[in-house]
Amino acid sequence: MKTNSGSLLVVDDDQHILEAMADYLRSLGHRTETSLTCLDAIERLKEFPFQVVICDVNLPDQDGFHLLEWVQQNATDTAVIMLTGYGTIESAVEAIRLGAFEYLTKPVIDEELSLTIERCLDQRQVVEENKSLKAQLDQRYGLSNIVGQDYKMQKMFDLIESVADTRTTVLILGENGTGKTMTARAIHQLSDRANKPFVEVACGALPDTLLESELFGHKAGSFTGATHDKIGKFLQADGGTLFLDEIATASPSLQVKLLRVLQDREFEAVGDTKTHSVDIRLILATNQDLEEMVAKGEFRQDLYYRINVITLTQPALRERMSDIPLLVEHYLKVYNEQVGKAINGFDPAAMQAMLKYSWPGNVRELINVIERSVVLSKGDYIRVHDLPEQIRQEQSYSLSTENPSGGRSSLKNALANPERQIIIEALEANGWNRQNTSKALGINRTTLYKKMKKYDIDFEKQLMH
Repeated sequence: MKTNSGSLLVVDDDQHILEAMADYLRSLGHRTETSLTCLDAIERLKEFPFQVVICDVNLPDQDGFHLLEWVQQNATDTAVIMLTGYGTIESAVEAIRLGAFEYLTKPVIDEELSLTIERCLDQRQVVEENKSLKAQLDQRYGLSNIVGQDYKMQKMFDLIESVADTRTTVLILGENGTGKTMTARAIHQLSDRANKPFVEVACGALPDTLLESELFGHKAGSFTGATHDKIGKFLQADGGTLFLDEIATASPSLQVKLLRVLQDREFEAVGDTKTHSVDIRLILATNQDLEEMVAKGEFRQDLYYRINVITLTQPALRERMSDIPLLVEHYLKVYNEQVGKAINGFDPAAMQAMLKYSWPGNVRELINVIERSVVLSKGDYIRVHDLPEQIRQEQSYSLSTENPSGGRSSLKNALANPERQIIIEALEANGWNRQNTSKALGINRTTLYKKMKKYDIDFEKQLMH
């Protein structure tokens, strides 16, 4: 029973066979058009993206192989089924080699043709679903999903794109909540391993004995509770990427095993003598100062040098406050869709409170605040009273210290201070080069000069602070 209908183009120089075949396929529910020549078929394909072409090898102008080659070069989403009245093994092999889905010999039995088309459409549907899933993965985990225009983020983006398509080990540094996992996924998604597994292990979430088993697997009976063989994360990630978060928590014995895997790409499961070889890309992350840990003898120096090949530093949110409006806009849209609301944004006072807050939990905390605000807000805009207490308290303190009288200028001053700090940070990062600073901030030089004058920003004065 047919379950999948499609758009078909039948090409044959025999008018009677052509019409009979087309009528049969239409009776099955397929949208079917016909063509008597190769050139006419090509013109039809230029006008409409047929899913399947059923083509006779012998045509009056060009043979079916010419049409097959044209489709392979110009209509890659279209499948071709070749027909011939005098098939040979050689011609069948050649047709498949050139990319034909199937090669049938005339007279074609109706059921054979129907089943072949059905298989062809089913395979095409699987390919389309895979493309869709790949697009969703790119959208969810790709670089475009990491929001940021701050110059620190732009530097990080450039480095990610440079190292993504290599096998080089990457170490991601940064505080909790800055988005290290998202960065690791983006590196994987941009690499040639994107279609292979991305396996994440939170090293700090498991005790040493269980972590070793989790990473390398174990043999049944190797320790109490090991009732069956277990495949570890290294084997699960074979061909893809293994992301080890909180690597600083790894025990000395585990660090030795990790060093060997990095050097030789080989390991043994716990309680087993069989050596496994793996092809993985390793990405590690930590919020600790590994260099200081090495100096104290808490982390192996040889392992540190082995993993510290390419280092990405994920900036804390307080170091890129200019990105907060962008992040708010992005995640407001996300949670509007999830919750089914249409909140227009944060009002000026609420946005100012967000900009004044120190964000100890970084982007993770910001995302949670936005989700909470969307859920609780009853108006078109999120207001200060919709924000968590700790943000409201910090905002109240800032306003009271800047303008104890509580006058109208308090909001203006509150808005000015973060902008002044952002400009100073950008100038310092660019060696006080005003042209480069204006580019990093996304404003022209005239605007930068005016703001520097307005906020009394001067290189010599800053040196005295």
